[in-house]
Amino acid sequence: MKATWNNEVIAESNDTVVVEHNHYFPAYAVNKSHLKPSDTHTFCPWKGTASYYTLSVDGKENKDAAWYYPETKEAAKNIKSYIAFRKGVTISK
Repeated sequence: MKATWNNEVIAESNDTVVVEHNHYFPAYAVNKSHLKPSDTHTFCPWKGTASYYTLSVDGKENKDAAWYYPETKEAAKNIKSYIAFRKGVTISK
């Protein structure tokens, strides 16, 4: 699977985990040079507290377009530290 935004591959892996229709990519498969930490956090009752990244590619930013769970609840331990994408990021094979 590939995550692409602004004509740039942000992540690529055969080892994504699908949860609620979102592909979560292992951290090692993500090009971290395009990630900027965000102060945004949200809470999911069964996964835990999510942290966000803003994508930055060729001078353009996509605020809070990537998220991950640095710590998870027991039911979501399979996506701990995996990164998912939204807000115009294309996920394809």
